[in-house]
Amino acid sequence: MTRVRPAATEFRSRLARKEHVLGTFIKTPSSHATEIIGSVGYDFVIIDQEHAPFDRGTIDLACLGARASGTAALVRVAEPTAASILSVLDVGATGVLVPHVDCAEKARMIAGACRYRGGHRGFSNTTRAGDFGGATFADHIRSQDAQTTCIAMIEDEAALDQLDEIAAVEGLDAFFIGRGDLTAALGMERMEDAVRHITAAARKAGMTAMVLVSSKADARAMRELGATAFVVSNDQNFLKSAAAAALQDYSDPAAW
Repeated sequence: MTRVRPAATEFRSRLARKEHVLGTFIKTPSSHATEIIGSVGYDFVIIDQEHAPFDRGTIDLACLGARASGTAALVRVAEPTAASILSVLDVGATGVLVPHVDCAEKARMIAGACRYRGGHRGFSNTTRAGDFGGATFADHIRSQDAQTTCIAMIEDEAALDQLDEIAAVEGLDAFFIGRGDLTAALGMERMEDAVRHITAAARKAGMTAMVLVSSKADARAMRELGATAFVVSNDQNFLKSAAAAALQDYSDPAAW
């Protein structure tokens, strides 16, 4: 059964209200994956430009697929630059995940890149974000500044000493806790300490915490630490799991 969910344009406000939201990573560069995932009711998808073979054209298609199914489309950009952020926002991304935000200066840069007023986002009205010229100048700026979601990935040891300063940056909506990179840098035990530190800083600042989880038990533990936005698996894993299950079910005719 398809979940009934609020409009994608409400995603940023839902994060701010600490609503439970559920999404998944998209690794396959096409419109089909985002549209299918959105159609079954996920609140958001994360189009993974950092670790999957997306270019601007395929991000455009993936954002179109998300829009067709009414789900919020976030893009994990490959580089923490204003140009990378502008590129995906212009094609209609609901917001961005920016990797390796390890200081307040970088947090201010990415937050500014997501805003027109009070920021430095470049303006063009002839984009999907501007309804291909259909939006008025004022409506474009107002709606995009209100709806664009800016999420900092906290995944470096250097960020741990600056969490309060990063969280205080205006226009930053959430921390994504990058447990994979933190584990690679710190080891498992220190990573778990770091996660507690990050979630405590998020709670103190009223910041939303987002995290990739591996099981219901993992999700429950992260929820107890204050996370409200959860990412489960990715489209490739969903495809592989379903294909493997069908193969097992049908490969032996004697078992039919």
